[in-house]
Amino acid sequence: MSASGAPAPSKPFVKVCGVTSPGDAVMAVEAGAHAIGVVLWKPSPRAIALPEARAIREAIGGRAVLVGVFVNAEAGEMLAAVDAAGLDVVQLHGDERSDMLVSLDPLPVMKAISGEALSLVDEWPSSVVLLVDAHDPVRRGGTGRRAPWEAARALAARRPVVLAGGLDAANLVEAVSEVAPVGVDVSTGVEGSPGRKDPARLTAFFDAWRRLPGEVSGLPFRTRPAPRAAEGHEDS
Repeated sequence: MSASGAPAPSKPFVKVCGVTSPGDAVMAVEAGAHAIGVVLWKPSPRAIALPEARAIREAIGGRAVLVGVFVNAEAGEMLAAVDAAGLDVVQLHGDERSDMLVSLDPLPVMKAISGEALSLVDEWPSSVVLLVDAHDPVRRGGTGRRAPWEAARALAARRPVVLAGGLDAANLVEAVSEVAPVGVDVSTGVEGSPGRKDPARLTAFFDAWRRLPGEVSGLPFRTRPAPRAAEGHEDS
């Protein structure tokens, strides 16, 4: 509570997405990231293979949540990736429908929505964290384009929302003020080139984030047992 008795403002957690190397992952976590996103969709310029995702898991240990980003993948493929890479959360970034959740339970799930899918949000239960991104049915994120803040704000008034799409140090404070998301997702805004995080841009982003009022109240994911280590590996 604030001194006036009103609830203290909550600061959004930060997910740094499109990470492709253990070094960049550690740099993001040390800067302040609460979650690291790895893209496991081959057409993406930021795509990595499962052994690379496992190396990132081992580099960050338990200091941040590891999110695997998939596009229209089968449930079996995602479940295998969770075990192989040590993922904590599955992010659905394609045209998936909510009936897939039965096969993924009890994994924590994020669902990216944009464009016409914004009208279908009610099919996703409250246990699923919605991520509002700029619409791009070809590249599926990582475009650097701004998401529809007005639609995101209306949705955030009803349920927890993570805001993505074109965020950077220059617009972060405005975006959070406008939308009031529970989390923010940044990729291109902290890159020097696709998949390569830039130390100066990363530092500037977290400097802006620290200027936001309040504290992070926690990540809006259901808890689950720690991910199993892949055969022949152990988590750090």
